[in-house]
Amino acid sequence: MNEQNELSVSYKTETKKIKKGLPTALWALTISAFGIGTTEFVIVGLLPTVAGDLGISIPSAGLLVSLYAIGVAIGAPVLTALTGKVPRKILLVSIMILFVIGNGLASIAPGFITLILARILTGFAHGVYFSIGSTIAASLVPEEKRATAISIMFAGLTLAIVTGVPLGTFIGQHFGWRATFIGVAILGIIGLLASMILVPNHLQNGKTASLKQQLKVLGNKRLIFAFLMTTMGYGGTFVVFTYLSPILQEITGLKESVVTLILLIYGIAIALGNLIGGRLANKNPLKALLWMFIAQGLVLFAFYFTVHSPIFSIITLFLLGALSFASVPGLQLLVVQIAEKELPGTEDVASGINIAAFNIGIAIGSYAGGLIVTSSLGIGSTPWIGGLFLVITVFITLYSIRLGKKLLRK
Repeated sequence: MNEQNELSVSYKTETKKIKKGLPTALWALTISAFGIGTTEFVIVGLLPTVAGDLGISIPSAGLLVSLYAIGVAIGAPVLTALTGKVPRKILLVSIMILFVIGNGLASIAPGFITLILARILTGFAHGVYFSIGSTIAASLVPEEKRATAISIMFAGLTLAIVTGVPLGTFIGQHFGWRATFIGVAILGIIGLLASMILVPNHLQNGKTASLKQQLKVLGNKRLIFAFLMTTMGYGGTFVVFTYLSPILQEITGLKESVVTLILLIYGIAIALGNLIGGRLANKNPLKALLWMFIAQGLVLFAFYFTVHSPIFSIITLFLLGALSFASVPGLQLLVVQIAEKELPGTEDVASGINIAAFNIGIAIGSYAGGLIVTSSLGIGSTPWIGGLFLVITVFITLYSIRLGKKLLRK
């Protein structure tokens, strides 16, 4: 009884602190998200460096993107369900330990297969982290501040794309790609220590859906088409984005050092696009997404022609960066809205599966890009192939709009 009273008093004290303002524990989540976001996308800028060092082709190196994404896709829904009863702080700390181990193994990987296995392991950590991270962030603050808390955590991911990826690419190009993974592992250790010190001990476990409930979500027709929109829309981007560094060096004729600067510009565009896209999708996400996908497809087709010009390619890539990530808030909102209306209580499950859909899109897009690079079409054809992904996405979106109208009539 005394232990229970102590826990109750401790929990009430922490709750009072939280109500006064945003807790410092959010910084721990943000730091960890920064490290995780950096390790996911930094490999894009390092493909030529890794390929040259390990003596493999660039398309083979592209598997480091697609197989990582598959690890995330498995980790998000499956591992989150399997670890549902593990106390939140213990799980959070365990995830960061796994993340540090994965990046540490990547930095000393003797060969390509070992490096792939290390990436998949890190992908598992990524998937579980973002599935539980948002619920932990929300639980740290009063209800009216939950959206702010979640956005602060995800700011770490956005910041990783803006600064972590260009910086990691710069380190890899000048000190070797292994140095980049060592740097990311150090970020993971900082996030781990911050989580151990700042995150409260008595976090309540959220309601984690079983695999059976997840299958129920996958049986909903409107949600299936929403997941397809996510997969194909994101996949179209990664047909090009995965091989952006070799495209800019081999076709545009830019130096390796300039590519790092372009990745920084691309990251800034992503941050702006994510912000603007969220505002546009607030009222009618489906309608906003339709126009975003149309614009994204047109820019991808345009990149096929502008890629030969340094100035026009940078302008096109800025637009592509903004548009490719502008759809992310709208897609997440759409999935949650459909789940609320048709399968109440499965919103978190649907959101988690949509995170998996994003990463399946990354896997498909990067793999398709690899096939194109090795085919007679060549690396210069990746933009218009990516554009075809968006054409399919537009038709899926149009069908989703039609399906939604049919349900309203009933």
